Amino acid sequence: QVQLVESGGGLVQPGGSLRLACAASGFTFSSYAMGWYRQAPGKERELVARITRAGGSINYVDSVKGRFTISRDNAKNTVYLQMNSLKPEDTAVYYCNAQNYIYDVWGQGTQVTVSS
Repeated sequence: QVQLVESGGGLVQPGGSLRLACAASGFTFSSYAMGWYRQAPGKERELVARITRAGGSINYVDSVKGRFTISRDNAKNTVYLQMNSLKPEDTAVYYCNAQNYIYDVWGQGTQVTVSS
């Protein structure tokens, strides 16, 4: 089965760190660009970070630049999001996404809560 499974979310204090992981199975991971999205209640889902198939191109939403780092390990079929200096406005459900020119695949999401 085609699956993306996120892990690593939780409750942290402002200024803390979390590392999210997304484990892929059921498809050729290295053929897909990978992204992290987030959505808070009442807000639109937004792209947080994206990385191309071989990791050669990376982009971030302005609000996380300098704080978040996306990376991928194609040998482990896993994409990561290291989140440092977390702020209350980072609170959201974080979703993993795999994309190529035909398909989009989504994970179930993992909750990140930053206290205030």
